[in-house]
Amino acid sequence: MALEDRTATPGPAPVDRVDRRAVVAATVSVVLWASAFVAIRDAADHFGPGALALGRLLTGSVALFAILLVRGEGLPPRAAWPGIAVSGLLWFGLYMVVLNWGEQKVDAGTAAMVVNVGPMVIALLGGWLLKEGLPRGLVTGMAVSFAGAVVVGLSMSGGGEASVLGVALCLLAALTYGAGVVAQKPALRHASPLQVTAFGCLIGTVACLPFAGQLLSQVRDAPLRATLDVVYLGLFPTALAFTTWAYALARTTAGRMGATTYAVPALVVLMSWAVLGEVPGWLTLAGGALCLGGVALSRRS
Repeated sequence: MALEDRTATPGPAPVDRVDRRAVVAATVSVVLWASAFVAIRDAADHFGPGALALGRLLTGSVALFAILLVRGEGLPPRAAWPGIAVSGLLWFGLYMVVLNWGEQKVDAGTAAMVVNVGPMVIALLGGWLLKEGLPRGLVTGMAVSFAGAVVVGLSMSGGGEASVLGVALCLLAALTYGAGVVAQKPALRHASPLQVTAFGCLIGTVACLPFAGQLLSQVRDAPLRATLDVVYLGLFPTALAFTTWAYALARTTAGRMGATTYAVPALVVLMSWAVLGEVPGWLTLAGGALCLGGVALSRRS
């Protein structure tokens, strides 16, 4: 009887099981986005911010729509278009131009540390737009990250106004990144990750078309390595990484996804040191640590 009782007693149900495919997809995105900071910095001497963004987006759009055609996926449902349009304009379009501009002024590691206040922006916009309120931890985290950004700005002041401008541009990039993620999440309830990514990339491409003449001129003059940087950015950190991100985002919350990018600055510092020979100064690293610490505090709320 005891054996029968033990056999009949159900075990505890699993709680909050992790979607391993989502974890793998998010990891792919994080690693490729870290490499993007290095590739952007490498190409910055040969392509303007808008031209680089357009070249990247054009390459990404061609790859994404080729896959879309092979898979036979058509237009997204009407309900998905507002989120696709907003994320396309802010994240694929404005974010890429502003980040490229910022990386012309500061090194890749510094840019990554400042841009990575984006998860806090996601939490803030979620609290405002989704009526989730502003918990004390979020407000505290914002204050700490702001202090970190100030420290980074002060550390870069020795490089003149251009470096301070670069920090400000990276902060703007963080805002557009955070807004783009929040806009993209509702679209994924109605359309596939590939549809959301492909049409968002296309909208960003159209928004950057005014830089077409500059892109054509600079491609003619750029060395092969810089042109390959643009192609790499379009195929991997854009077409692949944004699709794997959307796949993972559709299976978890925007806040949790934002937290996965904590590893990006450390990866960027290592990659930029290995590839470009760039290492941020100690004061810059301390300010970046404050930025990330503020993000961590905000996510505990």
